[in-house]
Amino acid sequence: MLPEYNQARKAIWTAVNPHTGKRRIDEAFPTEIRENTNEQEMFIRFKNGSTWQVIGSDNYDRLVGSSVAGVTFSEWALANPNAWAYIAPIVAENNGWALFITTPRGKNHAKSMYDMARKYPLVWHAEISTVDDSKAISHEVVEAQRREYHSIYGVEAGDALIEQEFYCSFDAAILGSYYGKELSKALQEGRIGKYPIDSNYPVYTAWDLGIRDSMVIWFFQIVPGDKGAGKVRVVGCYSATNYGINHYAEVIRAKAKDGKYERGYDYLPHDARQREMGSWGEDGKAKQRIEVMKECGLKPKLVTDHKVEDGISAVRQVLWRCYFDEEGCGEQALEGLKQYQTEWDDEKKIFSDRPLHNWASHYADGFRTLAMAYREIVPPIPKPQDKMLSVNAGGGVNQVTLEDLFKNQPKRGNRRI
Repeated sequence: MLPEYNQARKAIWTAVNPHTGKRRIDEAFPTEIRENTNEQEMFIRFKNGSTWQVIGSDNYDRLVGSSVAGVTFSEWALANPNAWAYIAPIVAENNGWALFITTPRGKNHAKSMYDMARKYPLVWHAEISTVDDSKAISHEVVEAQRREYHSIYGVEAGDALIEQEFYCSFDAAILGSYYGKELSKALQEGRIGKYPIDSNYPVYTAWDLGIRDSMVIWFFQIVPGDKGAGKVRVVGCYSATNYGINHYAEVIRAKAKDGKYERGYDYLPHDARQREMGSWGEDGKAKQRIEVMKECGLKPKLVTDHKVEDGISAVRQVLWRCYFDEEGCGEQALEGLKQYQTEWDDEKKIFSDRPLHNWASHYADGFRTLAMAYREIVPPIPKPQDKMLSVNAGGGVNQVTLEDLFKNQPKRGNRRI
């Protein structure tokens, strides 16, 4: 399994050994031992009954109904971590195995898995092999590569790339990251931590819409801030694939019931006007997603239509106002924002103006909806409350609001006394 299906076809299925002129899979698996080969599915069935297949983490659901005995993830740090969550129970049931081979890409799911594996050496083998460990490339070649990287990316980014690629550093900066610096600052300033739902303010949702691709929903609140500008309390995130709108409506209702908070609008990008296959109106045409959401009891509202680059700018402008509930959002969602990056144009040797489309882009696209919604929401104004003094049972003096005092009075019939 490679990060993307197209990568898998190019790097594994159609790759040719330049020394022999033969496809590598044909060298590895001679036709004499095969029962059949499916070129479209990149699937081989052998005469002994076993099978072998190449897939991408962006289409792991192709394994529905399969009985996986083992899986090798190549470039695991760039893969969709949901792929392993899906395959793991199947592998466990078959008493199977898994390999995760990767170059670090920041402190994402590959780093957390490595840390976990080190704690359980009887179950996992975890190893980092730098160029100094493997001796595969000489120091002179590494330094020559460093000079080349300096000329292309600049000194700071070039050194970070050397640390990442040759010395397996998880601390190296993510090249081309849109929001890496902003999220690092949020962590340093303590804005990533415990910020659960405040029941005094409504909870809104911001969506990235998908069907086979991940559907991502961010939960957030706007709370009073400085000089009339609201702060953003990001209290949760939910993602899934291959579900209809009704599933996500149930998730939102369940969260609202547990949190006992007021529901705000469900903010959507403009592709919410696309048709939702599987739901038809009286005219026989598939209904728009926004129509289906209303029928499911949601409160959909489209954000201002915008270009991707304008949305990215909006996110950067709002991130410094954000406070993330680490538990509610989850590590994967926060890493998705960190991992969102621009594509590198290898021909022009520059970062392009196009975002890289991978598993992280769904989280970033949903947050882009959040940033555009923030512009439309009027920040709440804290209500001043008159305070008075009351004497407690021990003779001490408490400062309470009139509302609290009234709330604590005993009731007689329908009246408070």
